[in-house]
Amino acid sequence: MAHEDRAGAGALSRGAALASTYRLQLRTPASDPNGRGFVLADVEDLVPYLADLGVGSVYLSPILEATPGSTHGYDVVDPTRVAAELGGIDALRSLRATCREHGLGVVVDIVPNHLGVDRPTANRWWWDALRRGPESPYFSYFDFDTEPANGADGRIAIPVLGSPEDVDELVVVTPTDTDASDASDTDADPQTELRFYDHRFPVAPGTGGGTAQEVHDRQHYRLVHWREPLLGYRRFFTVTGLAGLRQEDPAVFDATHAEVRRWCEEDLVDGIRVDHPDGLADPVGYARRLRELAGDDRWLLVEKILAPAEVLDPAMPVDGTTGYDALRLIDQMLVDPGGQARLTELAARYCGGPGDEEQVHEQSARLKRQIVLEDLAPELGRLTRAVRRDAAVGRDAGEVTSGDDDEEAQLREALVSVIAHTPVYRADYPVLRGTLPGILEGLHRDRPELGPALGLVAGALARAAEASVRLAQVTGAATAKAEEDRLFYRLGRLVSLNEVGGSPGRMGLPVDAFHLAMAERARATPLAMTALSTHDTKRGEDVRARISVLSQLPDEWAHLVSEVFRSFPPPAEDAGYFLLQVIVGVWPAGDDLDGHELPDDLRPRLHDYAEKALREAAVHTTWTSQDGDFESAAHGWIDTLLDSGGALLTPFVERIAPAGRDNSLIAKTTQLLSPGVPDVYQGTEVWEDSLVDPDNRRFVDYEPLRSGAVARGGHPKFALVREVLRFRRSHPASMATGPHLALPVQGPSSGDVVAFARIVDGHAAIGMIARRRTAVLGADDFRGTEVVLPEGTWVVRPGGPVISSRVDVGDLLVESPVVLIVREDG
Repeated sequence: MAHEDRAGAGALSRGAALASTYRLQLRTPASDPNGRGFVLADVEDLVPYLADLGVGSVYLSPILEATPGSTHGYDVVDPTRVAAELGGIDALRSLRATCREHGLGVVVDIVPNHLGVDRPTANRWWWDALRRGPESPYFSYFDFDTEPANGADGRIAIPVLGSPEDVDELVVVTPTDTDASDASDTDADPQTELRFYDHRFPVAPGTGGGTAQEVHDRQHYRLVHWREPLLGYRRFFTVTGLAGLRQEDPAVFDATHAEVRRWCEEDLVDGIRVDHPDGLADPVGYARRLRELAGDDRWLLVEKILAPAEVLDPAMPVDGTTGYDALRLIDQMLVDPGGQARLTELAARYCGGPGDEEQVHEQSARLKRQIVLEDLAPELGRLTRAVRRDAAVGRDAGEVTSGDDDEEAQLREALVSVIAHTPVYRADYPVLRGTLPGILEGLHRDRPELGPALGLVAGALARAAEASVRLAQVTGAATAKAEEDRLFYRLGRLVSLNEVGGSPGRMGLPVDAFHLAMAERARATPLAMTALSTHDTKRGEDVRARISVLSQLPDEWAHLVSEVFRSFPPPAEDAGYFLLQVIVGVWPAGDDLDGHELPDDLRPRLHDYAEKALREAAVHTTWTSQDGDFESAAHGWIDTLLDSGGALLTPFVERIAPAGRDNSLIAKTTQLLSPGVPDVYQGTEVWEDSLVDPDNRRFVDYEPLRSGAVARGGHPKFALVREVLRFRRSHPASMATGPHLALPVQGPSSGDVVAFARIVDGHAAIGMIARRRTAVLGADDFRGTEVVLPEGTWVVRPGGPVISSRVDVGDLLVESPVVLIVREDG
């Protein structure tokens, strides 16, 4: 079936299932310090509330068997079964039945790129592959690197030792040394093991005699120091505990998707979300196989991070991305470009650079280079070998399979330069045809000394064989690590824009450009997801909404920073400037303050965030080379602000918090009304202040929501969310796929009015009107600015007046920065 056909009524035969989603983070009891967990039965208990809220589908985090104690589920160890601790397949069937009773669909997150291997005993495929090597039926499942040139004598290098000498600490444990229950978590009989403290590894049959070091030398794997640039398998980014799978092999696809196939055959799921397709050898081919398995009418989404000018490749038979591209548009639309000059000046002063597009591109390229040469050195070595091998086809092998040290250095430099200049995660999608030739052309011009090496690269890539795949996989990992996991923790101009898939070098999006972008989305990917918060966002939607207010009040922000730094000097101004924005973003205001007391959990949450942010930034301290003195000073600074900084911080937060909540309401309403299928991340139907994971995967207290207390209290965000979700449930097809209609706005403040409607059953049926920049513009500033309404009679919901023809924004938006308008007549 053509992609366009799936956007029609046939793809929406499940009715409300595609009206919206509600993302839930599952947790096994073993992963919860309190032993509660949040399992499939808990989701089932929540279904009546979600149905009343207006949700279309329950959207589950990964439910397959994961590493024992996993808090997220992306480290799957057994893809052939639903995790027993979550309730198993019977709990999924029960949830499906309850969802059907309430008119809800089910969407499940799957992880095809990798399996968890931190606990080899928990992963029977990995255990057997290490134990029996190429003789194992599972050996071909993993993307192993066992070439003799891999630096590990052709064995599988596993970086786990604390130092090269730690191989002397290995011990052999035989079945007689331990009982059967402790010998292995796999289904196999107890076996001889090699142990390095808590780490356990299998011993190949017939190789268990002699010293531990002698036994180790006989294995199909080699344990190495974690700092050595040796690795015997493709991994997820730089996470050695997640080993890549060879989904390009149909046998591997079938084995790893057997459980997914059962879900589809039993009709247990309406949609599938695919984690990190860019890590696969062939994302387009994978998507085609998954579409064939799932069928034409099942919703398929890919977690594809698109650059601002990039589009989802139409060759992929999927319905869209998971929504970071929509998140970027909405966040940018709420930023005041008038604050750009002042915030740029402050970034240059405190963070060493303006944070504009030029600096972002320059730093991104520099950090990609650093990441590839250091963190991804094993991957670079494997890519280099693949280039030489592919370039050798049709020539004498000895001519190009190896070179002297200078030639090898030139080839590596050429590859690193190509990766550093690639502006997307991977450039081998059909829609990006011409990207790599253009990069090579530029490098030939700017780096003529690399000419011979670039020729070798071009020749290898022209074959579209292994080198092309390896380059794409390394580029994706380098981009993610350099930008999302490093640069976005350094840039300080406006940290609300430092988001997954974001473009922090840009500040602000004109309303007319926003409307055009949404109209294009409605035509191109009408069933794509839209998101504001996810398990991967670095700051939750309401935190970002408040931080973005700084763009409206840059001078007041500059004064606060000056006063805070004068009274409480941070250990480094760049780190302090970055963290202060986050602190202001989560500092309680108004009713959130219990008298003058801060919430008990704020301190540990900020400390956890600061530790992660500082180490990811890798400026003053890193994960692998921690500067204890600097980290202690940073934590001390945060404690000082929490204990003594309230006199400065609280008044400022009280000043910006109302506008922050205005931004939140506008963003949420925009997301829920826009083309596509909106996702409500757990708990975001009310105010939330989550930070980066694991903070954004905290348990949500659903009792006030389920009991109706929040609804009765008139919570403004909850009221808007429920109103729009219920409307979408009534019109799922038209709301997902119908056009986005920008409403004409006339008057002096027209540039700060966001007004659009959605076409339902051939006419405009629901829309929104909002006023931006509420920290500096009040309702009176919008008097004389009018929105021209579509024909018909409209009612403002919830509980507003009836309007028609045209409406004065200043008169309409006195009590709230945003209203829903719903057409009353047919």
